[in-house]
Amino acid sequence: MLIRLATLNDIPFIMEVIAALIPEMIASGNLQWDSTYPNTSVFKNDVDLGYLWVAEINGLVAGVAAITTKQEAEYTQVGWDINEEAIVTHRLAVSPNYRGLGIAAALLKQAEFEAARRGIKTLRIDTNTHNKATQKLFPKMGYVFAGEIGLNFRPGLRFYCYEKRLDQHIR
Repeated sequence: MLIRLATLNDIPFIMEVIAALIPEMIASGNLQWDSTYPNTSVFKNDVDLGYLWVAEINGLVAGVAAITTKQEAEYTQVGWDINEEAIVTHRLAVSPNYRGLGIAAALLKQAEFEAARRGIKTLRIDTNTHNKATQKLFPKMGYVFAGEIGLNFRPGLRFYCYEKRLDQHIR
C-alpha cells in the first residue's frame, strides 16, 4: 500500500470510491454523504490546497482522506478551542473492494505523521452518528470521544467528535 498526496488525475477514481460507498451508507442509515456531497469540486479544492491523500494498492485508488487544519466552527459545541492548531481528517473513505486491509488506519496514521511533521499535538475528526465502522476504528487508533454536534452545512444530521492528543499518547 502506498499513501501519497492525491493529484487531479485521481479525482475520477476517488469519485468511483465515493459512488460505491454512498448506497451502502444510505442503506445502513448513514446519510452523511449523498449525491451532492462530497463532490468533484470539494476534492479538487482539497488537491489544490495539498490536503488530499490517497491510499493506492497495485496502482488503484483504494482509499482517500483530506488531512487539513480546517476545523468546523461547531466543534466548539464539544468544548474544543478551534483556535488551537489541530490536524483534522475529513472525507475518510475506503473502497468496498479493499475493506479489511487497514487502509483507513493507514490514512489516519498519515494524519499523525503530518501532525508530527508540523509540530502539531492535536488530531481531530468527526463522523456521522450512524457510522459504526468509524466509531470502532477511532478509539482503536487512540482517539477519545468528545461529544456530539450538528454541522450547519449538513442540516438534520448529527456527528460524533473524537480527539487524539499526541503529547499524551505514545505509539
